[in-house]
Amino acid sequence: MTRTAPTRSPRLRRALGLPATRGHGRFVTGNLVDSLGNGMLLPLGLLYFTTLRDLPLAAVGAAVTVGQLAALPVVFAAGRFMDRHGPRRLTVVANVVSAAGFLSFLLADRPWQIAGAYLLVQSGVNAYYTAQRTLILHAAPATETRSWFAFTGSLRNIGIGAGALLAAGALALFGTTALTWLVVAAAPLYLLAALCFARVRTTPPPETAGEKPPGEDRTARKGPGSADMRRYLLLVGCNVPFVLSQAMLSVLIAVYATQTLGLPAWSASILLVVNTAMVSTLTSPLTAHVAPKQARHTLAVGHALLVCAMLAFAAPAVPEADVPAWPALALAIVLFSLAEILYSPAVSELSVTLTPNAARGSRQSLYQLSWASGNIAAPALFTGLLDAHALLPWAVQGTACLMALAAIPALKSPAPQGGRRHG
Repeated sequence: MTRTAPTRSPRLRRALGLPATRGHGRFVTGNLVDSLGNGMLLPLGLLYFTTLRDLPLAAVGAAVTVGQLAALPVVFAAGRFMDRHGPRRLTVVANVVSAAGFLSFLLADRPWQIAGAYLLVQSGVNAYYTAQRTLILHAAPATETRSWFAFTGSLRNIGIGAGALLAAGALALFGTTALTWLVVAAAPLYLLAALCFARVRTTPPPETAGEKPPGEDRTARKGPGSADMRRYLLLVGCNVPFVLSQAMLSVLIAVYATQTLGLPAWSASILLVVNTAMVSTLTSPLTAHVAPKQARHTLAVGHALLVCAMLAFAAPAVPEADVPAWPALALAIVLFSLAEILYSPAVSELSVTLTPNAARGSRQSLYQLSWASGNIAAPALFTGLLDAHALLPWAVQGTACLMALAAIPALKSPAPQGGRRHG
């Protein structure tokens, strides 16, 4: 009997596609707590300032946009900081900055102050995600890299979902006065996450453990280095359509479902719940047992699924097609979620392994820029397209995913010279 439990546990873990988490408790807790804070507050910023500060929505929205735009250069400063001090220290600083940013909500009652608060919040978010992928590479065993990317993606969705649920419960029980207490409660969560990350044990992999000799760097810049940079920039470009697709859930779905398709206001929430449930529960097992072994092949599958999802989302709005809305949206959100499940761990893995210097701060800054800029551009882009025609957002996004799909084969590395291929 004493030998059965240790045998079953690894088998169950492998069946679920989970990495070995023993010895990584602080890392797991830090990821979960950080996501919990994000879920509690990030969606409620506009409501907080328009309700408790009685400011017009347009003024608050403009202030938020200015703050987020001002935080874009932080990804490059964060990259330089990470190259000097490592991803663990940057993750700690990022969570402290996020805590300070949310606490500044309590003092902000003018648009310029709101912009300053969001500059802090978005700076923390940008710095955190600049470091997170390299931190996983340093904290997790090399043999389980993709399973850790899948697992942390699940943790992020669980934390965000739980935070949103806590916030919704507080608002239902106490009304908008609960917003202040949510702000007060979120700051300690970020500080707890910082403490957890500060105590994570890290071991840089051999490729990033130290600086290359100066002569080797100069040689790389003359030949392979420039090709590596072009391939990495191509990865960043291929990721932009996925970033915009992710933003669609929060920016577009609710407006499209209610105003274009005439569905009830809660319909978008149902779709979000389905997406969160699928990504939280299926990312690890599908990554382990279904996803192609080559990460770039998985990217291609993800973009192909997104093209199909865009077609399904658009189908109910096609004139005279008479496609029922609910079946089409149900199919669309399942395809969309499967794309996210397969694509996210693979692109995270490629972002730190595609080229020899991919895990360094300079490369991670470029990759994070695709996320930060895409999330800022999405609201204006998709609302403008939807205002022009109900089918335009899906057509444009589907075309972008097709273009990325066509470009993915070029990510393949040239024939290695004494080393393994990346991607």
